[in-house]
Amino acid sequence: MKKAITPTGREVYFAENDIIVSKTDLKGKITYANTTFMDISGYRKNEVIGAPHNMIRHPDMPRCVFKLLWETISSKAEIFAYVKNMTKSGDHYWVLAHVTPSLNADNEIVGYHSNRRVPNRDVLTRTIEPLYAKLRQEELSQDSKKKGLELSQDTLTALIADKGVSYDEFVFSL
Repeated sequence: MKKAITPTGREVYFAENDIIVSKTDLKGKITYANTTFMDISGYRKNEVIGAPHNMIRHPDMPRCVFKLLWETISSKAEIFAYVKNMTKSGDHYWVLAHVTPSLNADNEIVGYHSNRRVPNRDVLTRTIEPLYAKLRQEELSQDSKKKGLELSQDTLTALIADKGVSYDEFVFSL
């Protein structure tokens, strides 16, 4: 059984030129992770290969963002999203993730590929952190996880619709 990790509140950083890379199978189990992934997350290769990618999910992340991500990549589209991840020690790090489906010769999804870069700090502070805190608060305000997810998803959808752009266009407009 996996030991629960408690967030420390400490942020760790990776170099501007580094790219965190991972690949997963259709169920989100890690099939590849580069050295930068291991260095920043604090895990060893034998701990990540075959493990669910959500092993690095930080509890502050709104579930609606991951729902949007999975809906997008499952439809064979790519997505860009700001994500707060958690290390093995409970520290956290922010990324700007580019997640794409991996397709075979028959145009069938066989897995997923993610490249993560250092995010724009001003965008995180000014927009993403307050937005994600609001979405997470909405998720936790309901008497069921399902209702909380629906409320936060409605809020995110309304924000994007109000701006008249796609989610990716919203991310790049920040």
